[in-house]
Amino acid sequence: MTFPVNWQTRRARFSFTRRDVRGADAPLASATKDGVSLRSDLEFSVWNPDSNISNYKLVEPDDFVIGLRSFQHGISHSAVRGIVSPAYTVLRSAGNLEPRFFKHYFRSSLLISHLANITQGIRQGQAIDIEAFQNLPMPVPSLEEQRRIADFLDAEIARIDLLAQKRQAQQSLLDERAYAHVSETLIPGILTHPLGRGSWPWLPAVSSANPLVRLGYICRIQNGLTVDGKRDVTGEVLTRPYLRVANVQAGYVNLDSVTEITVPRAVASRSTLRPGDVLMTEGGDLDKLGRGTVWNGELPNCLHQNHVFALRVDESRLDGHYLALMTQTVHGRCYFESTGSRTTNLASTNSSKILSFPVPLPSVAKQQALVKEMNTKLDCVRRAKERLTTQLDLLSERRQALITAAVTGQFDISTASGRNVTDGVTA
Repeated sequence: MTFPVNWQTRRARFSFTRRDVRGADAPLASATKDGVSLRSDLEFSVWNPDSNISNYKLVEPDDFVIGLRSFQHGISHSAVRGIVSPAYTVLRSAGNLEPRFFKHYFRSSLLISHLANITQGIRQGQAIDIEAFQNLPMPVPSLEEQRRIADFLDAEIARIDLLAQKRQAQQSLLDERAYAHVSETLIPGILTHPLGRGSWPWLPAVSSANPLVRLGYICRIQNGLTVDGKRDVTGEVLTRPYLRVANVQAGYVNLDSVTEITVPRAVASRSTLRPGDVLMTEGGDLDKLGRGTVWNGELPNCLHQNHVFALRVDESRLDGHYLALMTQTVHGRCYFESTGSRTTNLASTNSSKILSFPVPLPSVAKQQALVKEMNTKLDCVRRAKERLTTQLDLLSERRQALITAAVTGQFDISTASGRNVTDGVTA
């Protein structure tokens, strides 16, 4: 790519120096796609294999950090003082550079494409070849121009990010609306008139038309395969696809990655899924525990892991889709969250607790009518969320295109408003 004729071009080694200060008294920090953050401020936990952090590197405000994910999201700018893993490379500008300009340049698609070409290793934990990085040519406009571009991008990116936050908030509101819809449709009064007493205090008064029936009386559980190296694969065997916990999500089955397994024919026959089975996982995040989805026979002769429960309903009394929706109501969430066994990060249930789940049981015809009504409402929510997702994707594309166009001089910042300035430019 060519830059404006009045811009200098320098190799990275002449603009940034490697910094290697160790043993500093500072809090732990990590390089993320949003920049360098103190670990105490992150909403997720970061694995730290070393109890001895004396070898960790000091990073200070306006330093830059090359991490193991830089080939995906660029080089991280630091706004904090902390210590980072010795696997990271810390960079500091050599002077006469505006850090905010390079904060944006190091996240541009141009720089990321360069980094992707100088990685070492495979898959997880690819490292940037630092010598190759130091030889990369970089645009260096005048300091005044760097600051103008940084000011422009700071304002425009903040505007785009605010729009994205509002769209994400709208998606969350739609999720809450769906949750309320399914709860109140299947169990009228659960949001407004819970009894507040008894075994299930979140439920409203139970009518004779909708008696509570424990799940064990109207369905049975099929056990899945125990996957280990000791299983018998002699005699007549079959190779079949099988579902793992990762395939069973809240309200749908994810078939992007399905594993095959070889087992004896007799074992396969005991763990084969049938269309109409309701799938639940044994463990996971507490708020997702016990959420069900219906298997519609997407893969013929598919088996399932022992950590995935297959519930086979008595179709004369219970509709599988009604049961799957019931697990997504306030009643389903309260039951499984209150009965789940918890560890530090995960929760689990078991077949006894699942079979003890009390289900309001109208006639099958009424169940099917409720499912039809609910699916219509959920389809409206799904379409609205898809439109918001499309808008978020477009905002992300515009954000990246705007950054790349600005830091490579593809338009004049002094006359740009941020709108339509990326027409005809490349990201």
